[in-house]
Formats: sequence, C-alpha cells, structure tokens
Amino acid sequence: MEKYSKYIKSAKKLGAMEAKIISPRTVVTAEWVRMKCQFGCGGYARSLTCPPYSPTPAQTKKMLAEYRHALLVHGNKYTDVRAIVTALEREAFLDGYWKAFAMASGPCEYCKACGVTCRHPEKARPSMEACGIDVFSTVRANGCPIKVVTSRRQQTDYYGLLLLE
Repeated sequence: MEKYSKYIKSAKKLGAMEAKIISPRTVVTAEWVRMKCQFGCGGYARSLTCPPYSPTPAQTKKMLAEYRHALLVHGNKYTDVRAIVTALEREAFLDGYWKAFAMASGPCEYCKACGVTCRHPEKARPSMEACGIDVFSTVRANGCPIKVVTSRRQQTDYYGLLLLE
C-alpha cells in the first residue's frame, strides 16, 4: 500500500478532495447501472466511452479481478475527475504499472460530436457508471461520502477510479 501513497498525493495536488487505496473486490458491478445510462442519460450512444460501446458489467467484473489495488478519487462539481484519473494513469504507467487503467465520472465531453475513432484517446476514459459500476454501493462500501442530490443547491460528489497492479 505504501508504494501507492504517491498517487494519493498526486491526486490531491491535481485537485481531488480525497483519494484512497481500495480493493477492487469492493467495487460493485450490476446490470441495472447500464440501464440507467440507456434510460436516463443524454450521453447514451453519443460517445465511444459510453454504452453501448463501453465495457459491459460482466466484462468490468472480469477486468476488476485482474487487479489487486485501486485508487478511489473523490471530487465535487468543481473537480475535473476525468483529468485527474487520466493523469494518474499516465503517471502510474510511466512508473512501471503498465496495467494502470482509469475510469472517470459521467459522459466524456472532450468533443461536441464523437466520431468512429476517438480524437483524444490519451484522455478519454469510460465512466465507472458506463462500465456497470454501482458507484453509490462502491463508494459507501469504502467509507466515502455520497448521497442522492435532490436540488441544485446541494453539493455533488464525483468519483473516479484508477486500477493499479
């Protein structure tokens, strides 16, 4: 765990409110999550990082089993969680963690219209939700704050995940 502490520091330096090492076994995947993307999100099928193009919950569950550690990154509406986790992925890769893989929060917004091939493959990553991760259950299982936002005045919590090995 100590060897990953530098990524916690880097996450905070990049603007994360909090970051902590978790076990990928505590990451909850569920089929209903992608249904919420399809029936409730305007980003569905508009980006290569969103369903139906993103990994399915079953694929995500198999992939999570290939990792022993993950970094859960916490931000708010002012935090660019996507930029933080992709920067951390690159940092970890350059440190020798070639399997490092980041998952962001919400639909990708790098381009107005997504093409057949991604114009920003170095930055575009699927969101946890797009991969079938139940963010609420995962975050709560790891002792982090998250609640359903019922008004625009309430603080929102955004999370990203960096898989490390």
